[in-house]
Amino acid sequence: MTALVIAEHDNATVKVATLNTVTAAAACGGDVHVLVAGANAAEAAKAAAQIAGVSKVLHADGDAFAHGLAENVAAQIIALAGDYSHILFPATASGKNIAPRVAAKLDVAQISDITKVDSPDTFERPIYAGNAIATVQSADKVKVITVRTTGFDAAAATGGSAAVDSVNATADSGKSSFVGAEIAKSDRPELTAAKIIVSGGRALGSSEKFDEVITPLADKLGAAIGASRAAVDAGYAPNDLQVGQTGKIVAPQLYIAAGISGAIQHLAGMKDSKVIVAINKDEEAPIFSVADYGLVADLFQAVPELTNSL
Repeated sequence: MTALVIAEHDNATVKVATLNTVTAAAACGGDVHVLVAGANAAEAAKAAAQIAGVSKVLHADGDAFAHGLAENVAAQIIALAGDYSHILFPATASGKNIAPRVAAKLDVAQISDITKVDSPDTFERPIYAGNAIATVQSADKVKVITVRTTGFDAAAATGGSAAVDSVNATADSGKSSFVGAEIAKSDRPELTAAKIIVSGGRALGSSEKFDEVITPLADKLGAAIGASRAAVDAGYAPNDLQVGQTGKIVAPQLYIAAGISGAIQHLAGMKDSKVIVAINKDEEAPIFSVADYGLVADLFQAVPELTNSL
């Protein structure tokens, strides 16, 4: 029984989500292999080989993998799938893009967003915005799985000494092409990998107030900035900052929620945070039900006072 983890990388380094997925793969039993499909991605393959618990890295190098197009990466995975009992992806935008194609081509049911491995064929995953946990058992020969990274500790990025084997790269499928990317650059930590997150909600009232109140606190803490869906829909913050069921799932060491009432969709995306601090003037706000520390106060006074005291 061998599991194949599909590495998420930038052709030079391996992203943290891959480390969490390796932990999930190890829980399935047997060896753990990692596929690095990229263009001039030798450095990423070397980084993958150092991950603790990985016994082999498969390195597929070709121009078709330069931008991680789902059709091309899926074709490479399918070419290797016969050797594996489990194929695991991080439940990120990239993983969710590729995994369904692989599952369909292999004619198996995808097992999505797992948070626990009970046995090699039985897994747990949240449903109803995390209000219930479903236990899913699969009899498929190959299990195609996406892993909710907040449900598993990250494997150590160093300490491993896996062999790196080159595999024949599949040809470009020709079904899609990369046109361009507009990527916002920031000195802040990436939201899903941040240890501290400061999030703002609709109560901030405007994008100007959002920046005026939330940004200084995040700067003091070296934190990433998040937002509720209501704040994003109102235009106070960009879409890529949204935390919640329809946004990003996060589990930082510290999550500060300012002016967020705590709709179930938002709680589903952050309730696994280690320490949750809620600031809201409504003492009945649902956010207080999951908060470790709650402050019933006007955020326009409390947040600047907190920022100044740091």
